[in-house]
Amino acid sequence: MTDDYLIRNDTGFDRVLAFSVPARHARGRVVRLGPVLETVLSAHDYPPVIKHLLAEALVLTALMGALLKEEGSQLTIQAQAEGGPVDLLVCDYRDGEVRGYVRHDEAALEGLDETPELEQLFGEGYLAITFDLAATNDRYQGVVPLEGESLAQACETYFARSEQIPSLIRVTVRSNGPRCNAGGMLLQYLPDSEEGKERLHAGEDHPDWEHVAVMGGSIQQEELVDPMLTLEELIWRLFHEEEEVRVEPLAPLQRGCRCTVEHYRDILSRFPEEERADMRDPDGLIPVDCAFCSKVLRIPA
Repeated sequence: MTDDYLIRNDTGFDRVLAFSVPARHARGRVVRLGPVLETVLSAHDYPPVIKHLLAEALVLTALMGALLKEEGSQLTIQAQAEGGPVDLLVCDYRDGEVRGYVRHDEAALEGLDETPELEQLFGEGYLAITFDLAATNDRYQGVVPLEGESLAQACETYFARSEQIPSLIRVTVRSNGPRCNAGGMLLQYLPDSEEGKERLHAGEDHPDWEHVAVMGGSIQQEELVDPMLTLEELIWRLFHEEEEVRVEPLAPLQRGCRCTVEHYRDILSRFPEEERADMRDPDGLIPVDCAFCSKVLRIPA
């Protein structure tokens, strides 16, 4: 593929498509990011390795966040580590809005490959994935080691260990200077039968999952970011031999950041007055730098 993937009709990007293969007890999400991704990345002057890492994390955030059904619910991915160039990565999804940030030591990145493995980037650390459900105020969190070649592999480990859900995740990132596209697919085996019937076997070796995983695993990296291939066509390529495939376009993705004066005033109000006094500048305002969008707000406190 040439750089044509960066010459695109932006209306085909920043989308999530939900799909299911009922006869195989499988569901999935497929996402393609373009302008929204570039907006998030432009908030900081990230080096290429970090841009690639954050782009992958944002695709994963959109894929898993799109599993949420209730308005106001949130999915958060947080990686913390020590011993490597990156010590913190945070991304979240809420109501179709994504945002993300990476804290890193740029000097420590020297000598790394273009696509280093997780241990080279993070050293030793963990990945925490948190679902906050708005309707019930329940919080579900799973924590797994930062191991494997990529964040996608670490997320597959999360679903296997914390949710006991066989999952396949594929992510592709393509960039050229400020232009960046990324795409991904999440495929899962959910063999819960209808209410009142026996639960089906959920193992990785079930024939239904083996079949779906082979079909999903045949996806090509270029297909995930090809502007000439719609998400609907992509799913059709993979599963057109199945007796039924259901698709549902979800809400368009947006860059979301909650750095408002009201939000930070609420946070600052929880600090003792003597601490707020130390934060104030000569004009009596407290400057707050948003790590996600680099905006600096001066808060009356």
